[in-house]
Amino acid sequence: MPKISFWISEGALFSSAVTLTDAFAIANLWQRALEEEQTKPLFQTEILTTDGAPVTALGNIPVTPHGAIDEEASTDCLIIAPTLPNVTPMPADLDRLGHWIEALRRRGVPIATVCTGAFVLAELGLLDGKTATTNWQYAHMFQNRYPRVNLSVQHMLTEDDGILCTGAATAVYQLALHLIRRFGSNRLASACCKALLVDPNRSSQTPYVLTRPSNNHGDAQVLKAQRLIGENYAAIDSVDTVAREVGISPRHFKRRFKSATGDLPLKYLQRIRIDAAKEELETTNQTIEEITRDVGYEDVSSFCRLFKQHTAISPSAYREKFFVSSERMNA
Repeated sequence: MPKISFWISEGALFSSAVTLTDAFAIANLWQRALEEEQTKPLFQTEILTTDGAPVTALGNIPVTPHGAIDEEASTDCLIIAPTLPNVTPMPADLDRLGHWIEALRRRGVPIATVCTGAFVLAELGLLDGKTATTNWQYAHMFQNRYPRVNLSVQHMLTEDDGILCTGAATAVYQLALHLIRRFGSNRLASACCKALLVDPNRSSQTPYVLTRPSNNHGDAQVLKAQRLIGENYAAIDSVDTVAREVGISPRHFKRRFKSATGDLPLKYLQRIRIDAAKEELETTNQTIEEITRDVGYEDVSSFCRLFKQHTAISPSAYREKFFVSSERMNA
């Protein structure tokens, strides 16, 4: 019987542990239904804190654990619950957790993180040189703090050298199916994804990403350029025009804009246009051709290719995923 252990720290988001515990409980029920003979439950779960003392999760939720982490204790998978890095300080007693993880890894035990739980493993140096993902909203912060990690934020789930990481909150279901498949079977995972209404092919966070322009850099001329792009994105025929509007030579403008925002001006313009197209796809019945022109492009094929580069799906697939009408809700 595989034992899945959850490590919870003060201020953690408890929902991931609850969601996974429920998913494994459902897997146990389906395992029994799929087997001709009565079988023992497939999964056992436990919640641990570093010293075994209760903690208070985010939202003032009291959590009483089953025990403390113990370097001699066995588990078949350790899952690190996420925290909000800009809200909750990094736990001060990470050394003890790090020693246990090292002991588990020597035994070949997989280590998993949910969402921003990747920050904990990165803080311990366990993700250096490895591919990982995390919540896309914290990607910039993560890259700045841990430049030695190969962050692949477009992915919903990554696995490298026995360490699994997931993207934003609901990516926890991809982790659940992955572990059900690993410790159970493809047949069981397929039954669970139907029972839980989870799309097993949802592998990318990219369609969900919102552009969050950096505007706290203090460069007044670049801020002016960002405002011009935001207000006139459909009419701009060249970023050189924007450079001249703010009084910077085009060549110097590109370097200065990238230094301030992290993007070259053309890439930034594309992001703004794609976000505008997303909003139209989500909220209107405009055709793809009309939306193409609305956001500043003439060639529909080129726009569709660019849209897919930014979102990983086509405009029509994006509309199918995110457009919500009253008729559709009542269907």
